[in-house]
Amino acid sequence: MNRPLTRILTGILLTAFAGGPAFAQTTPDPQAAPDGTRVETQPSGRHVIYLPQMLAELFGPGAGRDAPAQPATPGGGPTPTLPTPAGAVAVSPPLAPQRAISGAFVPDEVLVTLDGDEGVAAAVAAQFGLELRSARSSTLLGRTVARLGIPDGRPVGFVLAQLAGDARLADRVPNHVFQLQQAAGVVNYAFERIALDAGAASGENVSVAVIDTALDGDHPALKGRVAGTFDALPDMEVADRDHGTSISGLIAGGETFRGIAPGVRLLHARAFESGVSSTNVLLAALDWAVEEGAQIVNMSFVGPENPLFSAACNNAMARGVVLVAAAGNNGPGAPFGYPAAYEDVIAVTATDVHDRLMGQANRGRYIDLSAPGVNVVAPIPGGMDVVTGTSFAAAIVSGAIANLMHAGEDAAPEALAELLRTTAVDLGAPGRDEEFGDGLLNAKAAMAGRTGD
Repeated sequence: MNRPLTRILTGILLTAFAGGPAFAQTTPDPQAAPDGTRVETQPSGRHVIYLPQMLAELFGPGAGRDAPAQPATPGGGPTPTLPTPAGAVAVSPPLAPQRAISGAFVPDEVLVTLDGDEGVAAAVAAQFGLELRSARSSTLLGRTVARLGIPDGRPVGFVLAQLAGDARLADRVPNHVFQLQQAAGVVNYAFERIALDAGAASGENVSVAVIDTALDGDHPALKGRVAGTFDALPDMEVADRDHGTSISGLIAGGETFRGIAPGVRLLHARAFESGVSSTNVLLAALDWAVEEGAQIVNMSFVGPENPLFSAACNNAMARGVVLVAAAGNNGPGAPFGYPAAYEDVIAVTATDVHDRLMGQANRGRYIDLSAPGVNVVAPIPGGMDVVTGTSFAAAIVSGAIANLMHAGEDAAPEALAELLRTTAVDLGAPGRDEEFGDGLLNAKAAMAGRTGD
């Protein structure tokens, strides 16, 4: 998919999934500003510090409790000052009462602009008992911008009022804090479609291994959530982290993005580069996953049938490991995709928000389950994006199985696969078919151990 288009779609989808409040400015926890100073906000969520009326009246001549409020912009800020046409006389509007400073700001410093140099800024700081923390010439403002520290605990509003009478200063403002905007707590439509409560979803104490590309371990959705990694391509430089980040994030994501099974013990094996791997590399990765105690192994890749890898998969399942694999994205006429087509490996195809089959999905009698995999939101290095493919549907099934295990389901892989099939919601032609398999994964029904509607 075209990357700029996916960015646009991401914004639309995030709005749809997260709703307006996800993008509303919320009260951050006390945090450090970029220069290391502490930022304080009000617990009410309004980021407001109220000043005594006496101080409010110091902000400008004629300002008082009953003075008319200054018009506001649609975004809630003050009306911007328009440039003065050439030859006209600039007239400053009357100041409104400023009983509050709105927005998060550094609590022990202010910013001022002046026409002089650093020496003038230092003189101002000394006169008002402040510290000159920095001063630089601004090309855009055409003045020196000085950052003045407040060492004695005076409120920012009080200091701004004190500075208001100094003719050397052109501007006096709080050092407001700005935050990058990112949708928090994004919940995919997958939760609704597979009947899994996002708030209750958990895979704690369940080990899930992902065999894929490398991943971005510093992504907020994955940071601190990876229990172990293995590089099956140690002699090859890492260039690709997209697919692996999305797969692991869909399963185990937290913080900025909620995965299907947050809290799992995530094991991640790098076995792909530029979208390609080999039997030898995959064998090494699967060996490592089993040796590390993986209970579920997600294999979002497709290739030809191989006797060695087939035997390795069979032996893994004989040890009680559940294997989940992508059915393939090669179209209706494509040959069977392996490892999905191996006996008792759970083969997953992809559906959209309306439970329609992804057009490029493989078909065949080996397909077991359907799961959301069309335009789902997933982490990628540096952010999030919408992704499509049976790879991502497989990850959602792996996460759902982790929830089952967390809830106490401890069946053999064959029995667990049968439970998922018999509780699935039938899609397409009645009964099992070569497009949807036994139907859409129904996590709620599987946990209850009953047949889905």
